[in-house]
Amino acid sequence: MPADPLHSARTPQRSTTSQPPSGSGASAIEVRRSARRRRTVSAYREGDRTVVLIPARMSEAEEQRWVSVMLDKLAAQESKRVLGDGELAERAERLSAQYFDGRARPTSVRWVTNQNTRWGSCTPSEGSIRLSHRLQGMPEYVVDYVLVHELAHLLVPGHGPRFWRLLEAYPRTERARGYLEGVVAAERLPHLPGTRED
Repeated sequence: MPADPLHSARTPQRSTTSQPPSGSGASAIEVRRSARRRRTVSAYREGDRTVVLIPARMSEAEEQRWVSVMLDKLAAQESKRVLGDGELAERAERLSAQYFDGRARPTSVRWVTNQNTRWGSCTPSEGSIRLSHRLQGMPEYVVDYVLVHELAHLLVPGHGPRFWRLLEAYPRTERARGYLEGVVAAERLPHLPGTRED
C-alpha cells in the first residue's frame, strides 16, 4: 500500500479495502483511518480505487455514511468537468480495451449539438460515434455507458440479444439507463405554477 502523504510513517493507521456493491460498477474503496485525523474526512481517486481518509475513532456506521457522502461528492466534482473531443476519443479507446478487448475501434468520437432526441449515435460503416452535448455535466458512469453502448454498435449494429449481451460487460448499465430515463421523465413533467424562471 502506498504511503499516505498526509500522515507521517509513525502515525498509527488502519486501512480497509472493500469492493463496491455488486453491479454498481464503482471502483474498489479503500478506507484509511488515522489517529491524527480528528474531524475531517476527505477522498480522492488513486488509479482504479477510491481512497477515503477518516478519523480512527469513527464507528462502522459513521464510516459507511461518510464513504457514501464522499463518493457522491467526488462524482459531482467529476461530472462538472467537460471532456473535449480528444479526451472523449481517448476514453472510448480505454473503454473498448476494458470491455471489448480493444475490438471496437472508432475512427472518430465527438460531441454534437444536433441530437436532442438521442443520447448518442454510431455509423458502423464509417466507425464514427457522436454523443449528444446534453450528456455534458452528467456523471462519468453515464457518459461511459453511452460510449460503451455506441462502441458495441461497432461490433453489432442492431439491438438484438447479441448486442445486449455485449453491454452486460459494463457493470453500471442498469444504473446509467435508470439515470437517463429519469432525465427524460423529468423533462416531461409539467412546470408547477409559481415556479417560473424570470
